[in-house]
Amino acid sequence: MNILLKKSFLFTVLLTALFTVGGCANKKPKAAPGDGVGSSDAANGGSSLDLNGDSDSSKAGGLMTVYFDFNSSSLGGDTLEQLKTNAEFLKSNSTVTVQIEGHADERGGVQYNLALGEKRAKAVKDYLASNGVKSSRMTTISYGKERPVAFGHEEDSWSKNRRANFVITAK
Repeated sequence: MNILLKKSFLFTVLLTALFTVGGCANKKPKAAPGDGVGSSDAANGGSSLDLNGDSDSSKAGGLMTVYFDFNSSSLGGDTLEQLKTNAEFLKSNSTVTVQIEGHADERGGVQYNLALGEKRAKAVKDYLASNGVKSSRMTTISYGKERPVAFGHEEDSWSKNRRANFVITAK
């Protein structure tokens, strides 16, 4: 009889745990029309446009993170093409404001990388402003090497960290 009670008790504990875990499933909130929570539409290039969403995680609408060469804040090649697309997105979404974050790879000192990140963010802002986006809709900040997206210690990781990304601050 003692074994039967133990088995019954274990079965009850297991069943309780199963229902508890099942009841705690992660459920996404239903989005109200136009609130941007999990929204995706043609105006955003099919991407989500979330308040505090960022281009690194594709939650900043059609805005794309741009990348830089080593030790450089110069805009060229693919970076210019992406910035043209970003400018068009911002011009067609005139209520969106952004913070442009400048980043650097892990090489170099803290102060040097903060300055380089600031130059990168400012170069992006200046380019967008010269292409019709109001400066008042953009702020800049540098994180230097403090917020990497890739954690390796080789060129592939470093190239992903030399960037300027966008964070939606108002929409």
